[in-house]
Amino acid sequence: MMKRLEVEGGHTLLEFVIAIALGLVVIAGTVLLYTAQRSAFEHAADAQRVRDAGLTALTLIGQQVQMAGFVPANVTRYNAPPALFGCSGGRPSGADESPACESLPGRSDGVVVRYVGDTVSTWPSATAQITDCLGQAVPNASAVLLEQGAPVVNRFFARTSGSTGEPELYCEGNGKTGSAQPLVEGIERLRIRYWLAGGVAAIDASAVTADQWASIVAVDLCVLVRGAMQGQRSRYVDCDSVTALGADTRVRQAFWRRVAIRNQVGDAA
Repeated sequence: MMKRLEVEGGHTLLEFVIAIALGLVVIAGTVLLYTAQRSAFEHAADAQRVRDAGLTALTLIGQQVQMAGFVPANVTRYNAPPALFGCSGGRPSGADESPACESLPGRSDGVVVRYVGDTVSTWPSATAQITDCLGQAVPNASAVLLEQGAPVVNRFFARTSGSTGEPELYCEGNGKTGSAQPLVEGIERLRIRYWLAGGVAAIDASAVTADQWASIVAVDLCVLVRGAMQGQRSRYVDCDSVTALGADTRVRQAFWRRVAIRNQVGDAA
């Protein structure tokens, strides 16, 4: 009997090429999908960081501005400078009683907020002293003054950090004069306008005369926040409500808030 010979056929070169090509297509599609998903995640995360920075900055400044001019009911014969003082395109400098303005390259505005601190308006320090915006004990604000109140002076402005190169919101309190500390990273510009009693529009600090600071009844705050690098330059609306094209590929977004000066409304009426 003759045995039937069975010959097993092998894969041809063409089949190998087709299989490799299909594999590369699948790999390329997976890589593209991963890259797109990663890019979308990074953009969403950066957008959230920008939003958090903007809202945090407005909350921190707004809380202090709301306290401007506050004097506890048990404090009598308290004579102080006006509750607010601002700088257009600069930061407040000099003595707390008579500050001046030092220009900033980023055109950020600055503001001085004054009020009388007590157990309601500030958190007591570990040594039972009234504190400033950085949690620093205000000089001479001992336990005796904790009930009577003590002057608190906080200064806010935005500038680029000399150590990190990133723009930040700063506060300098009278707990340690001359030692400003960063509060929020990414704040590229702080824009502040003021409402006078009976005014029809908010005005810049440079337009407020010395005797008008006691008549401020509201403040318009705006912070311009800078995000991470993107693939291309993008447009944004700045704090002056003007559409601008970014000078680099970083995303930017402005956030606004209006704050009533409750402790001066009665005086200004």
